[in-house]
Amino acid sequence: MADEPVRWGILGTANIARAQFLPGLREAGRGRPVAVGGRDRDRAEAYARANGVARAIVGYQELLDDPDIDAVYNALPNSLHGEWTIKALAAGKAVLCEKPLTASVAETAEVLDAAVRSPAPLWEAFVFPFQAQHARLVELLGDGAVGELREIYGAFHFSLTRPENIRWDAELGGGALYDVGCYPVRLAGELFGADAERGQAYAQLQNGVDVDTTAMLDYPGGRRLALTCGFHRPYDTFARLLGSEGFVHVANPYHPSVEDTIEIHRAGHDVAVERPTTDQHTFTAAIRHIHDVLIDGADPRQTAVETSMRCAQGLDLLVQSLG
Repeated sequence: MADEPVRWGILGTANIARAQFLPGLREAGRGRPVAVGGRDRDRAEAYARANGVARAIVGYQELLDDPDIDAVYNALPNSLHGEWTIKALAAGKAVLCEKPLTASVAETAEVLDAAVRSPAPLWEAFVFPFQAQHARLVELLGDGAVGELREIYGAFHFSLTRPENIRWDAELGGGALYDVGCYPVRLAGELFGADAERGQAYAQLQNGVDVDTTAMLDYPGGRRLALTCGFHRPYDTFARLLGSEGFVHVANPYHPSVEDTIEIHRAGHDVAVERPTTDQHTFTAAIRHIHDVLIDGADPRQTAVETSMRCAQGLDLLVQSLG
């Protein structure tokens, strides 16, 4: 792209684009939001004005057909991720698709097949693997700081009060596992480096979706992930990584601020506390990497083709166990 800024289009007028994607885009540099696509003209135009997006486009396909857009952030409801990600790839756009990539293993396979055939790269918007905190965590585990990693405990909860929120809607791919339980599933798949073998989840159901869930995934070699997630508690997220010689407690593993900590606990040693996060916004490092790929030709990392099926399979084990 010869050092030209990456021109981004946003599919949908979701709050996550306003609250997380756009601040990260501004901090990352070398890119700009040129358009937002929505079904309603007035809403799309109001969103563009309020969030510093150059223009509004009525219709998702119309946005994908725009030759002035290089990359697309897919912020649509979960049930629309697969369809519009495939169409964006077919239009030659690089894609950052909100997680989960889809709400089923079968549809994830369809999207990944399209990604393999497309010259444009696809990322699923688990942005934490690009962050300095995660790089430090992987380094600690690789150096044997707490011995062999055996178990991961994790939680991700927040209070969801608006009845019209799409997370309450089963037809739109709602539910706590798909919305926030997917984070520890993604983390465990990477750190264990294997597919889950068995899964079991127990949940309080409302409107056909899980809203307060406890789950466990078993991995080869007797390793396991235990997690809780839901919509009925104040914001709370952490991960505890238990090794054969100690554990690492990560205060905010997925969207850390510069004040959030990693604690390394080892028998016979003082607790070591680190604050590795450097960026102000959670999406910054991922967007910076995407720009490096599209502008400088850097090798893409953590693409959906590499990572998404393992997460989809783990989620599927848990969702299917709910009956």
